[in-house]
Amino acid sequence: MKKILVVDDEESIRELYRAELSDEGYEVDLAADGREALRRLDAFRPDLVTLDIKMPGIDGIEVLRRIREKNTTIPVILVSAFGEFKQDFNTWASDAYIVKSHDPTELKETIRKLLEAG
Repeated sequence: MKKILVVDDEESIRELYRAELSDEGYEVDLAADGREALRRLDAFRPDLVTLDIKMPGIDGIEVLRRIREKNTTIPVILVSAFGEFKQDFNTWASDAYIVKSHDPTELKETIRKLLEAG
């Protein structure tokens, strides 16, 4: 079973993604901020990470940088309510960029493609 770490400071988004991705057959773990995400990364050892950009403390761009320092092969999907981050050079290190939505169809399709390619 593939494991996904969902990192988002919005509890409703974390729980929505957990429910949707669990229904797809993934094992899902949650982190509410960047620090927790970095701790969970080592303990949970996910096959893929969904990562919010705007979070208190360590933002998603910094978490992405630290993930890439440790593991260049794990797929990371940046998820943000703000489309303008897609133009930020720092987001280019991610494998995909999705504008946050309460319809997780695009997210699930992107996860499926990235895990099949890996």
